[in-house]
Amino acid sequence: MRHGKYPLIVTFLVPPVLLYVVFVVSPYLQAFQISTTDWLGYSAEADSVGLANFRALWRDDYVWNALKNNAILLALVPVLTILLGLFFATMLNMGGRRGRAGVTGVRGSALYRTVYFFPQVLSVVIIALLWKEVYHPNKGLLTSALHALGLGSPTWLGDPRTAFWCVLAVMVWSNVGFYVVLFGAAMSAVPKEIYEAVMLDGASRLTTLRRVTLPLLWDTVQVAWVYLAIFALDGFILVQLMTNGGPNFSTDVIGVRMYDTAFGSETKFGYASAIGVVMFFLTLSVAVLSLRLGRRDRIEYS
Repeated sequence: MRHGKYPLIVTFLVPPVLLYVVFVVSPYLQAFQISTTDWLGYSAEADSVGLANFRALWRDDYVWNALKNNAILLALVPVLTILLGLFFATMLNMGGRRGRAGVTGVRGSALYRTVYFFPQVLSVVIIALLWKEVYHPNKGLLTSALHALGLGSPTWLGDPRTAFWCVLAVMVWSNVGFYVVLFGAAMSAVPKEIYEAVMLDGASRLTTLRRVTLPLLWDTVQVAWVYLAIFALDGFILVQLMTNGGPNFSTDVIGVRMYDTAFGSETKFGYASAIGVVMFFLTLSVAVLSLRLGRRDRIEYS
């Protein structure tokens, strides 16, 4: 600091910015450039094709099918995850007996939070392989339980009618625990007097959640919505390990379509980069729209 603040800022800020530009911004820019070529990924030369890759995307039924699946995930995963997260967080923080002690959580809520949060300590790869075994058509836990009850079961991941919904269920399951803890932490910051006043007015838990908790936690819910929307537009690892887009492309998503195009038998890196560019703008648009449409006036409380 003897030489002024600007040398200090340059010393500590420039190296991280340079690393970010080299390892994050530069690959993005290269993807834009590669998307206008016919590069195969292993060849030394790449001819420019202009916007031909993007025109081909417009006519690609496989890409449209993947986008349709991503759209369904985008519509359901954030909604189901946030609703379940709010429900469980409300029960843990306000589900106890309402008496002279005021609004309390259920007994053993700390243990329940740990159980709910447990999927977050597992890698996505482990979660995918774990649930692939649960859905196993012969020795899977779910199939065995149904057989023990004398009920038949479908080939969960082998049937186009059920495979997509099985993957969607795993996506919700793997994320709910984190948002239970996140919403619970936000609820604990809300003064208990607010909930006690609502309780004295005779409001039900559902009314309290809808009229009090949700408005007070709206900023947290909005951030959760953006993150879950980005997750729903990706979903690559879970889908790739559990079904690889099958059966019959019923679980295909845009991330798997891009990966198969780049590293499959055709190795069309230029075309795959075009898919990546579309995915980039799609994700950016969804994030911006979610923030703009979900904007509300901040509620202050003391």
